Amino acid sequence: MRRRSLPRPSPWALAWLALWAVLGVAVGLDLSAAELWLFAGGSLLLVLVLDAVRLMRSAGPEIRRELADTWPMGVERPVRLSLQSGTRRQRLDVFDLHPGSWNVRGLPRHLQLERGELASFDYHLRANARGDFSFDGMHVRLHSPWRLWRQLRTVGASQVVRVFPNFAPLAKFAMFSADQASRMVGAHVKRRRGEGTDFHQMREYRVGDSLRQIDWKASSRVRRLISREYQDEKNQQLILLLDTGRRLMAREEGRAHFDHVLDAALVVAYLALRQGDAVGLLASGGATSWVPPRRGVAAIDELLRASYALQPQPVATDFLASATELFLRQRRRSLVMLVTNLRDEDMDDLLAAVDMLRGRHLVCVASLRESALDSALAQPVNDLDAAIRAGSIAQYLEQRRVAHDALRSHGVMVLDVTCDQLAGSLVEKYLSVKRDGLL
Repeated sequence: MRRRSLPRPSPWALAWLALWAVLGVAVGLDLSAAELWLFAGGSLLLVLVLDAVRLMRSAGPEIRRELADTWPMGVERPVRLSLQSGTRRQRLDVFDLHPGSWNVRGLPRHLQLERGELASFDYHLRANARGDFSFDGMHVRLHSPWRLWRQLRTVGASQVVRVFPNFAPLAKFAMFSADQASRMVGAHVKRRRGEGTDFHQMREYRVGDSLRQIDWKASSRVRRLISREYQDEKNQQLILLLDTGRRLMAREEGRAHFDHVLDAALVVAYLALRQGDAVGLLASGGATSWVPPRRGVAAIDELLRASYALQPQPVATDFLASATELFLRQRRRSLVMLVTNLRDEDMDDLLAAVDMLRGRHLVCVASLRESALDSALAQPVNDLDAAIRAGSIAQYLEQRRVAHDALRSHGVMVLDVTCDQLAGSLVEKYLSVKRDGLL
């Protein structure tokens, strides 16, 4: 990509033209000779033309951009620009055409390159949205040798980068056991030592073991108490059903609710994969995506690739259609975690959807609650406006409670949580299902 604009006069050129105009005023007032003014004008015109020609004929620097192909959302990362000057000394300003909505630090940059000099510098960007983004070349503003003209040129090749949810927390979890990582995200699950549904090993009796754990035949052979130790069953399946409709377009802390949902979904998916289970994902409502259940920690990469560009759309989610699609795609019994922002007007459609899913799967609905509601409800009520606001919020929360109770009456597990609580609550519910052998 190489484009050039016409040269534009610099402040220096405008200053010289202003001086020439002042000299013209002096001529008009008979304070200076007209011949001097004409000579000065001709000389200035010649200098301006020569300087413009030299600028137009000069070769701009070669510029190369170095950056990662994938970026984490919300994390500042460096970009390096390397410049190779031409056959002349050059003064220039450089601005990289990064995605316009990103936060930038270190641009534009003013440089002075000697003949044949190789220079490089770093600037920093922070991506504030997920998806595919393009770097459309670079703007270089060249200054003419006598600094009378400036010319804007677009150089360099376009590059496309992918912005993923911030996966640093997932990398941090890799250093801890699944139980430790669960506690790190705020899950509170009481573990029962040595109990589960799958046999793990035989060991000596320990104080606190239940009598039903004791293997009496083995104990009689070795003449001491031997206990069976069990572990949670592995190779079960978890399906994350994510709403991508208008309900998840609400924003909190500068991010859409769907961004919080996707982060929490990746956390519970990673921990489930660490537990030996298979994890799948169905996004439905607006943007759609389907990932069949996969096992192994490496499956998190497939989930990331399938979901990083998903964005909520201003459409109403058809929960029954989503449930039908999942019912047809997923034959094996699974824990289905539907994450949405429930409203009472969604109930008829949602009840029909969960009734269909419950014929084969164990269903959990996580309903996001705006944290601003809790904050507003905690404010003192000192006037009529505050009373009306508090009453409206209380009525809305009561409608949510009624909707949640209706789901529970249909045998559905319900989580009523804020964005900050979502990851911990999903992990806690997943582990409690494992612990209780509900699958």
